[in-house]
Amino acid sequence: MTNPHSALDLDAITAKGWADRSDFPPAEYAQATEFYAAMRAHDDKLSRVRATAAALIEQWTGHTPRDVGSFGTRLNLETSDLDLGIDYPVEQREDLVKALDGRAELLGERKTRFSTTRLVFAFHTDGIEIDLSVLAPEDFTVACRMLDQIEQTMTEEERVCHTWVKHLLWSSGRMEAYADWKLVTYRRFCSEFNWVPIPEKNSTP
Repeated sequence: MTNPHSALDLDAITAKGWADRSDFPPAEYAQATEFYAAMRAHDDKLSRVRATAAALIEQWTGHTPRDVGSFGTRLNLETSDLDLGIDYPVEQREDLVKALDGRAELLGERKTRFSTTRLVFAFHTDGIEIDLSVLAPEDFTVACRMLDQIEQTMTEEERVCHTWVKHLLWSSGRMEAYADWKLVTYRRFCSEFNWVPIPEKNSTP
């Protein structure tokens, strides 16, 4: 199946689980590059909001967060929600839930790796939703290593291609494929992790 606004075979690309320059006709890659540049125009605003949210999280929890979402990997669409993560001792999670009561909504507990879970909270800063993942310390270490690897090895061309496919899936209403596509970068660089969204939470770019 081909998206009506694109020459790309999205079914083939999503089945492959990755997108690169070879998948793109020259004209569409130029369009994707222009779109990616437009997304980067939101960087200053999102960086300011992220800094404010991170300061609040550190104030509330005593732990310094890291961006674990699409803005941190520069794969976001427009003014996406922000996803931040902290490490926190599993045996102290009940204390954390109490500390965040009235400040952030507990969305639930989700699997992170094969035998561990994370808590997910949400709150708003300057009109943007902030999702906070609370990971076991060893999982946070793995996540940071994965994010460092993405930062160091994912090329600008790959970011352009990935973001364009993400945009096409979102704009064409293919939400199941879109939700899965958001995770392909994490799976590519860290197959141990299972970044499954909270089911009851509306999917956002």
